[in-house]
Amino acid sequence: MEPIPASAAVSDEIFDHAAATIKKAGALVITAGAGMGVDSGLPDFRGNQGFWNAYPVYEQLGIRFEQMATPRHFAEDPGFGWGFYGHRSNLYNETVPHKGFAVLQQLIRKFDLPWFVFTSNVDGHFQKAGFDQERIAEVHGSIHHMQCQKPCKPEIWEQDEVFDIDMTTMRSKVVPACINCGETARPNILMFNDWSFLPGRSNAQQKRYERFIADCPRPITVIELGAGRAIPTIRWEGENLGRVHGATVIRINPREYEIGDAHISIPTGGAFALDKINQLLVR
Repeated sequence: MEPIPASAAVSDEIFDHAAATIKKAGALVITAGAGMGVDSGLPDFRGNQGFWNAYPVYEQLGIRFEQMATPRHFAEDPGFGWGFYGHRSNLYNETVPHKGFAVLQQLIRKFDLPWFVFTSNVDGHFQKAGFDQERIAEVHGSIHHMQCQKPCKPEIWEQDEVFDIDMTTMRSKVVPACINCGETARPNILMFNDWSFLPGRSNAQQKRYERFIADCPRPITVIELGAGRAIPTIRWEGENLGRVHGATVIRINPREYEIGDAHISIPTGGAFALDKINQLLVR
């Protein structure tokens, strides 16, 4: 399905409905997939072509995203593994979160809403935008944390490396080492075919999120941003909150925006939709 540009004619009634739903919410759950970062200028890895547009070297090598995003490179060729993840780490550190993050914080403050973020993104941009890290569940981990690639111990630690990447070969001259055994370290990110991911940090976040859902006031409003079907974790979470807890989901996505009639579909980019909704709520 082709995306609908932010300037396209989306009915004002849709935005009015979304604004009214937020206004009457007892609690807010913000769910976000990879599309959330597109408005910040981060690359869209949707499909092989999206990945290869961002990283032409991998197209030349015939490597797909799911072949690059695996832990085996850190064991077999650490410089190559860190070429991809080191470049992403640099990029996420250099990129400024878009204005939609600030709009979400304005909505939380305006209506004094209990809130939690549930995201598959590993970029740390919610924290960077000023969201309390104790109210964020990063279900796929974080590029800003590392673990041993073996792993030798169940320890996870923060990383603040600046990676020197040869963009012609996508190899990193910086290869972080495990703080315990000295072997290669890897990002604490859940990858494809990943049997060595340490879930301790993500599990602790998940438990805080589950306690929030159990105790938060009703009704729950879910604002879902940039979550596609390819890895549907985020879409499933919002829809499950609808089934189990009667939540209303506001699905914001220029592609794959369909959702059941009990919910709200806004077929635009996240920053545009949030700004439009906010304008209605501050009138």
